[in-house]
Amino acid sequence: MTEIGTRIPNTAQASAPPVLLPYQQAWIADDSQLKVGEKSRRIGLTWAEAADDVLIAAESGGRNVYYIGYNQDMAIEYIEACAMWAKAFNRAADEMEEGIWEEEKEDKHIKTYTIRFPGSGRRIVALSSRPANLRGKQGVVVVDEAAFHDRLGELIKAALALLIWGGMVRIISTHDGVTNEFNQLINDIRAKRRKGSVFKCTFREAVAQGLYRRVCLRLGKDWCQEEEDAWIEEVYSFYGADAEEELDVIPSLSAGAYLPGVLIESRMVSGIPIIRLTRDNNWGKYPEHLRRAEIADWCKEELLPLLEKLDPQREHVFGEDFARSGDLTVLPAGEIGQDMVRRVKFAVELQNIPFAQQQQIVFFILDRLPRLRGAAFDARGNGQQLAEAAADRYGSVIHMIMLSDKWYGENLPQFKAAFEDAMIEIAMDADWASDLRALKVIEGVPKLPKGKTNEKGQEQRHGDAAIALVMLWFASQQDVAEYAYYPVARHDNRHNHDRDRDIQTTAGFSRMQGAM
Repeated sequence: MTEIGTRIPNTAQASAPPVLLPYQQAWIADDSQLKVGEKSRRIGLTWAEAADDVLIAAESGGRNVYYIGYNQDMAIEYIEACAMWAKAFNRAADEMEEGIWEEEKEDKHIKTYTIRFPGSGRRIVALSSRPANLRGKQGVVVVDEAAFHDRLGELIKAALALLIWGGMVRIISTHDGVTNEFNQLINDIRAKRRKGSVFKCTFREAVAQGLYRRVCLRLGKDWCQEEEDAWIEEVYSFYGADAEEELDVIPSLSAGAYLPGVLIESRMVSGIPIIRLTRDNNWGKYPEHLRRAEIADWCKEELLPLLEKLDPQREHVFGEDFARSGDLTVLPAGEIGQDMVRRVKFAVELQNIPFAQQQQIVFFILDRLPRLRGAAFDARGNGQQLAEAAADRYGSVIHMIMLSDKWYGENLPQFKAAFEDAMIEIAMDADWASDLRALKVIEGVPKLPKGKTNEKGQEQRHGDAAIALVMLWFASQQDVAEYAYYPVARHDNRHNHDRDRDIQTTAGFSRMQGAM
C-alpha cells in the first residue's frame, strides 16, 4: 500500500498504462443488446463508448452508429473522441463532416456530425437532438445523458426497435430523480421486467480504479495520495448537496433538476469575477453617512475597475435577486455580444447589507453600465422598494418582476433554451452551479422549491444566483429605448456631497415595444 505523501513519478506511471481504466473496460466488455450505464459525472464512460463505436463502425461488416447527445456540444465532443480513437486504432476515416437531418413529422432540421469509414462503408453519426426517424434505421444507438432528454420514453421505444434486427442500444446517464424514465428503465431491467444489463460506477469507484492517476498522467504531474484526497474533496464540495445524485449515483427523491449539471457546466467560463460583500449586524447600526462613505470607497476599489473594462460599444443588461438578511442579493451584469450571446462580465453578492447601501451599490453599477438595454428586479416583498427606486431613476429600462408560477412558466423554458443553444455564458462557481441545479419542475412548473439549496457557513442560499440570472436573461430579451444617462451633482443640506440628480435623455432612435 502506498503511504500518504508518497509520490509516484509520472514516468513510472506512463511506462505501461492501460489505455482504458478497469470500469471502462468492463463497460465495453458487456455485449448485451441493451445495456444501461448509471454513472457519476466526468468519469469518461462516453469516451470509452466512443472507442468501442469506432471499432464497431470501422471493421469489415460493421454497423452504423447513431449517437444522440443532450445538446450540440456533447455531439461535437463525442465525434472528436471518435476521430481520436480512429487515429489511435489506425482505422482509415474521413474528416468530420456537418450535415442536416430532417424530421418530416416535426418539420425540424437537426445538425449532424458524421465520420465515415471507407473500408467498411459504415459511419458514425452524432446528433444534437432526438430524431423521430430513428425508426427504420439499423445499427447501434447510443443515448448519452438520457435522463435529461425531454422525450426519453419515445426515444427508448424508437431505439429498442433496432433490437428486432440485431441492433444494439447503449443508454448512458447520470440520474435526475427517482421518477425519471431513465431510473424506471433501470428498475425494470433489475426486476427482470425488461431484458438487458445495468452497469453502475460511482465517482469514488472510478477514482479507486485509477481516475485521478489518469488525470495526473494527462497533466504530466506526479501522483500523490494527499493530492488525490484533496481533489476528491474539492469535487464533492463543488456539487454540494447534489453530490449523492451527481457523484454517488443515488437518484434524488425530488422531481430532478430542471437544468442538468452537464448543461450548466458547459456554459460556465473561468475568470468571470464574483465580488462578495458581507457585513455583520453591528455594521448596520453605524450612522448612515459612515456606511455610505465606506461603501463608496468599496465600490471604487472593487467595482470601478471592472466597469471600466466593459466595451462601450456593446449593449449591457443587469439582473437582481433581492434579500436583506438570510438569503443573498445577487447582481449579475452582462454584455450582449456581437454574436448575440449573453455574457456575464461580473457579479456582486451581498449578504446582510442595509437597504440604503444595496441601493447605493446598484446605482453605482447601473450609472456606469454602457448602453444599458434593460435591468430586471425581483419586486416581491422588500425587494419592491429597491425596484421602484431604480425605476424612478432609470425609467423604462427597469423591469419590476413579481415572480409567480405564470411568470416562471413563461420565462424558465426560454432561459433553459439559452443554455441548450449556447446563448449564455456565466461564472464558473460552485455556489452558482448549486443554485441553478436547485430549479425543479414542481406540479408542471419549473421553479425553485421551498427551502435552502445549500448552507455554507452563515451563507444561506435559496437559488439566489439562479433567479438573478433568469432576471438578466429576461432583461436582455426586452425591446426598450436606448438611454444616455448624465448624473448631475445636486447640493443638499443633508448630504450635499453624496446626492445626485438624474437627467435621462433619449439618445438615438426609439425601439419601444408597441411604438406609436
